[in-house]
This record gives sequence, C-alpha cells and structure tokens, in this order.
Amino acid sequence: MTATDPAADPAVSLPPARHRLARLLPEDPVLRRLSAITLVNTLGNGLGMTLGVVYFTRVMGFGVGTVGLVLTVAGACGVAAGVPAGRLSDRYGPKRVLVVLLAGQAVCAAAYVLVHALAVFAVLACLVAVADRGGSAVRGALFAEVLPVDGRVAGRAYLRSVTNVGLAVGTLGAAAVLQLDTRGAYLTALLVDAASFGVIAVLYALLVPATPRAAGRAERAGGGPNPALRDRAFLLLTGLNGVITLQFVMVEVGLPLWVVRDTAAPRWMVAGGLLVNTALVIVLQVRATRGTEQPRAAALVFRRGALLVAASCLVVGLAAGLPGWAAALLVAGGVACQALGEVYSQAGAWALSYDLAKDGAHGAYQGVFNTGGSVAMMLGPALMTSVVIAHGPAGWVLLAALFAGAGWGMTALVRR
Repeated sequence: MTATDPAADPAVSLPPARHRLARLLPEDPVLRRLSAITLVNTLGNGLGMTLGVVYFTRVMGFGVGTVGLVLTVAGACGVAAGVPAGRLSDRYGPKRVLVVLLAGQAVCAAAYVLVHALAVFAVLACLVAVADRGGSAVRGALFAEVLPVDGRVAGRAYLRSVTNVGLAVGTLGAAAVLQLDTRGAYLTALLVDAASFGVIAVLYALLVPATPRAAGRAERAGGGPNPALRDRAFLLLTGLNGVITLQFVMVEVGLPLWVVRDTAAPRWMVAGGLLVNTALVIVLQVRATRGTEQPRAAALVFRRGALLVAASCLVVGLAAGLPGWAAALLVAGGVACQALGEVYSQAGAWALSYDLAKDGAHGAYQGVFNTGGSVAMMLGPALMTSVVIAHGPAGWVLLAALFAGAGWGMTALVRR
C-alpha cells in the first residue's frame, strides 16, 4: 500500500481551521488579491465613514449644518467625477488611473487632521469625494480587465461580501474610538483610514492578471465621444438601476425614521436591521449571481430582486399602528426580504452593466453606470423624507410601485 503524501492532500496537510478558511477563499489568485485589497480598504472606510462627521463637529467645532452643506456639495462633486474618471481609465488604463486617485485620496484624507479653516475643509472634502466616486467607476473597469469574463459578476459578488465584512469590523473599531472620545483617538483613526488608501494604491499597482487575459481585447476607446452617453439602451439600464439603488437609502434613512417615528417597534431594531442586512448580504451575495450568464437571465434575476424589495416596502409599511411585538416582526421580515432582493438586484445589474457595454470601453460604461447610482444616493434622502415618510403607509406603497416598475422595466428593456 502506498503511503499518502500529506503535501498532496490539502485536507491532510492543513489543520481543520485552516482548511475551512482555505475553502472560503476564491481559487482565482487575482480575485484573492483583490479580496485582500478590498478588506484593507473597507476596514479604513468603516472608520472614516463613522467618525468623519463626529470629528468635524465635535473636535474641529464646525456647525452641524455647515458640515452637512459641505458634504452635500462634496457629494455633488463626486457624482460629477464618475463619467470623466471612466473615460480616463479607457484611455490610460484603469489600474494607472485608480492608483493616482487612491494616492490623492490618501494625501487629502491625511490632510484632514491639519484642517483649521472651513474653506480648506470644504476643498479637501470635495477632492476626497471626487477620488472616491471616480475610483468606484474605475474599479468596475479594472475588474472587467483582470477577471475572466465568466467570473466578473461572481467576483464582484465575492468582493461585495468582503466589503461588508470589512465595513462591519471597521465600524466596531470606530465604536471603540467613540467610546474613548479623545482628540488623539480621532486623529489616529483618521490617519489609519488615510494610510489604508496609500496601502491599497501600492497593492493595486502591483496587481497583474494571473493569466494573459488582455490578449485579444479590443483597442482602448479613450478618444472621441463617450460611447456610453450615446447608447440609449445603456442609459435606460443606468436609470432603472438608479431606481433600485434607492433601496440603500431606504435602509439607511427611510427605515430608521419609520421605526422610530411611526411604529411601536423597539428602537434597537434600527441597528439590528442593519446588522441583519449586512449578515445576509455576506452569506447570500455570491449565490445570487447564479443564472446571470446571459443578459435575459440576468434581467430576470434583477426583476426578482426588485420585486422582493418592493414586497419589503409593503411589509414594513404595515408596521404602523400595530403593537410593538407585531411591528418588530414585520420590520424584521421586511429587512430580510429587502436583503434578499438586494443581492439579486445587484447581481443582475452587475451582469447587465458588463454584458451591454462595448469592448474596450468598460471605463466609459462603468463611469455612467456608477454615476446613475450616485445620483440616486444623492437625491434619495429627500425622496424618503418628503414622500415616503411624510405620506405614511401610502408612501411605502408608492415606493414599492417604483421598485416593481424598475424590475419589469429591466426585463422589457433587455427583451428589446
């Protein structure tokens, strides 16, 4: 009998805990490197997103209204950055453009700790937003270039799960800083966030495809008119995806206000709902990409997600006027339904954003696609407060109809 070679059998050579961890990691070495980069990035983002406003108001002494206005203007600048950043990535390559944007973001984020004047704060906030939203568009183009065609959507899904893990851990770190509540703790956290951008800029610069996937790719389309802005079908796709993107504003703005103001559900359901959403996305996002290989199938997956999100609105809207226990059950059910709809709608949208784009112009198409989502995120809070919350259950019905319409509209668009 021949003895088994432990080195040839991972199940024998690895301890049980390490073997289970290895099974969770992607087989593609490029996706594995992207996962490590994403984890570093989102750990820093979890700190910066949670602590930024607190630092500027509590430590720097800027007024809450002033900070809100600056961040709104910065958000508008970020929205405007997506399309040109995507075009630059088509012309010069997404990796090169992304590294420059991340390096600039690292410098600007680190400069926050030196801010004393409101004007400087406003300029830095705008520059950080431009680098952040521009980088988001360029990353989509980079994934199209370094991941295999049949693994782009599943790869993005895996990275999104990693994103939620990183944000959750970074937020826990931010909670510790908030508990300490000292200037030194805030400064350290912001510098760690800035350093994370510098680290991932270096990691992206070193990233190369494991196989020669660039072979045979169409010549870059960095010159001339933006093809995505002349592609009516893709613009409709972007608009429909922008509608479904409102679900994130619903979870972050609409649901907390509804639970606290209009239902008898316990207030901790707000934080609990976000945790449930995060956990379900981590577990389900990769599975939701199955069946998105063809555009029509991807559109059906998108519609399934949109209808689930619409159903979640109807369930949550029923919580008003009910006893606390009943309201809590409906809110929990609505959150779970929304999370399931989220993973399906995102998987379908990612697949279509790549399938309906022209070869060699993924930067332009991802720039337009991401800009549509950014516009929805910018306008969403006003929609939630002035339409949904202001009109009670009827507002939730209107929102459900909007989501359902986007789902049916996507299948009709792709069918044409």
